[in-house]
Amino acid sequence: MFRIGQGYDVHRLEKGRELWLGGVLIPHSSGLSGHSDADVLLHAICDAVLGAAGSGDIGHHFPDSDPAHRGRSSREFLKIVGEIAKAGGWSVSNIDATIIAEKPKLSPYVTEMCGNVAADLDLSPTQVNIKATTTEGLGFVGREEGIAALAVAMLTSETSG
Repeated sequence: MFRIGQGYDVHRLEKGRELWLGGVLIPHSSGLSGHSDADVLLHAICDAVLGAAGSGDIGHHFPDSDPAHRGRSSREFLKIVGEIAKAGGWSVSNIDATIIAEKPKLSPYVTEMCGNVAADLDLSPTQVNIKATTTEGLGFVGREEGIAALAVAMLTSETSG
């Protein structure tokens, strides 16, 4: 048995913040605004895994109203989400994700992002695919107001039947 989940996240760019994507600190003039490190890629992946496992969403498990999550690394969230899926009898088979950002150029960081996601979900890097694209100057992403991410996760049942 298998299940598929999808995730989507957006955060506003803000001067004076660090830019974290896929657990990688990326040099840039702005970072993403949020309660945690605001890593849109990992947030979208968390929601995809939670959705496939039928376990709610990232806001349910890590609410921004909880001060314990202020500034917290989204890699911690991803590890916990992997444990939630496993506790429900699910194993992550693969992740496919897309970051939508006008700048900075993200291709130099994709391999490290894949490695981080794979490590946090106890996967082989070949089970994780991350892409980056722009909106060709259109919309809030094109105006460099924010960054978005989409993710899909496939989970398989760890139990037969």
